Amino acid sequence: MRWWKVVGLAGFVGVAATGVVIVRAERRRRAYSPDQVRTRLRERHSEAVSAR
Repeated sequence: MRWWKVVGLAGFVGVAATGVVIVRAERRRRAYSPDQVRTRLRERHSEAVSAR
């Protein structure tokens, strides 16, 4: 196998792995209800304000 084939295959695998990571993050994000998201955002805001 020539080196450019290996590099091309590695690039393809990298793109596929990145897609998998993005899909998993999107599923995790969509798993929350709007009320859960709102509650978590308010918690994070209060933590940020108290850290100042």
